[in-house]
Amino acid sequence: MKRKNGLAAVPEVNIRQMRLEDMPRVFKIGQQLFTPERWPTLYRAWDEYEITELYGTDDEFCLVAETERGRVVGFALGAMMQKPQSAWRYGWLLWLGVAPHYAGRGIGGRLVHHITERFIEHGARMMLVDTDEENTEALEFFRQQGFGHEVRHIYLSKNFVHHPHYRAWRAAKQRARARRRRRVLTSQVVRGNAARAKLQRRRHH
Repeated sequence: MKRKNGLAAVPEVNIRQMRLEDMPRVFKIGQQLFTPERWPTLYRAWDEYEITELYGTDDEFCLVAETERGRVVGFALGAMMQKPQSAWRYGWLLWLGVAPHYAGRGIGGRLVHHITERFIEHGARMMLVDTDEENTEALEFFRQQGFGHEVRHIYLSKNFVHHPHYRAWRAAKQRARARRRRRVLTSQVVRGNAARAKLQRRRHH
């Protein structure tokens, strides 16, 4: 157990490759961090399929921080990229997160350090990371980790609520759901009638 920056003592953590059974915990930590109120863009992109896809294609760049008691408290998920007809290969740190209770204890820095080493060992010449422009805490963290050459991105979105095709699709889905409910109710009524008829026959006998 160590104490850092005056914070409460926390268990030592080990950085290791993510395993299949770690996925639910990794997803839960992401849900705690990437909330729709604070980071709507990250919230929309974060789901179980994102974790599964990265694990299935680049599992060597999926790392977790685990306490000495076996609890996963952080993660780093990345991928190796290469442009066609280019000798350059680069690593992309796509997701980085530390459970709120363990923030500020150097775990994020250790995750970045370990995934950096893995990218280098796989031939990467540079490493990319992106974050929300308003996430000043993350920007400062990555600058401290040696990242620079910042380029601004603009994210656009389009709500489909009033799109004719979306409204037609949703109406069809609601009709299908209503039909399923009617079939279930009809089946329940038929079974109920059959059960009552059977009970009456037994009474007559």
